[in-house]
Amino acid sequence: MKSTLIKISCLVLMMALASSCKKKPLPVSGSTLPGKVKLEFFNNVGASSLNLNNQWYINENGDSFTVSKFNYYISNVVLTGPNGASYTETESYHLVQQNDESTRSFDMIDIPAASYDTISFMIGVDRLRNTSGAQTGALDPLNGMFWDWNTGYIMLKLEGHSPKAPGGNIAFHCGGFDGRNTAVRNIKIALPQAITVTQNNTPHVHLTADVLAMFKSPNKIDFSTFYLLTSTGDQVKVLADNYANLFTITYAGL
Repeated sequence: MKSTLIKISCLVLMMALASSCKKKPLPVSGSTLPGKVKLEFFNNVGASSLNLNNQWYINENGDSFTVSKFNYYISNVVLTGPNGASYTETESYHLVQQNDESTRSFDMIDIPAASYDTISFMIGVDRLRNTSGAQTGALDPLNGMFWDWNTGYIMLKLEGHSPKAPGGNIAFHCGGFDGRNTAVRNIKIALPQAITVTQNNTPHVHLTADVLAMFKSPNKIDFSTFYLLTSTGDQVKVLADNYANLFTITYAGL
């Protein structure tokens, strides 16, 4: 009997020692921690990179033109995935300027680790921030993309020259945030392939804006009659409906 008790005690002790020697759980790996995605913007005219001031292009109507300025707002960026993952960027307001390379890319941070296959965003600035008073950063009026507190931000601005236009200049300042003639357009594009975000994995997404799309469809623009747009109104919708087709995604991956 005493021998049996000794054996049982030894067995219990061995089990306790084995339990205490088990490996502690490993810390959560980078595969489950939040990561980031870099968005990069490329401005083209057809298949060619946009060059400011010194290169001539031809629109769908056959009008030759140059571009001296090309700016637009990208805001309210959202990523969604095939398995229900969703990420909404906070303070999501970015001013992309062709003459400033530093503005043509930005990192979205604290993105939940997951697979994403769709990006949504707004060309322009939402109504809330149009009516929120003086702002800073990308929304600073000193950026030259703001009219006043009644008409708000210029969502997209293109300036240049065309011999077809009276006076030789073209200027498209597309603004207005309310009503049927708003210049804001909501865009949703499927990525060419899903991207996987982790702490140790930062995918890049390339969005290419084709200036020619602004003058092509659904409304073909003739610079002899449509060359100056510097206020809200009916003509804003004409151009905004065109630049709703401005973007394609040309790359998504590491």
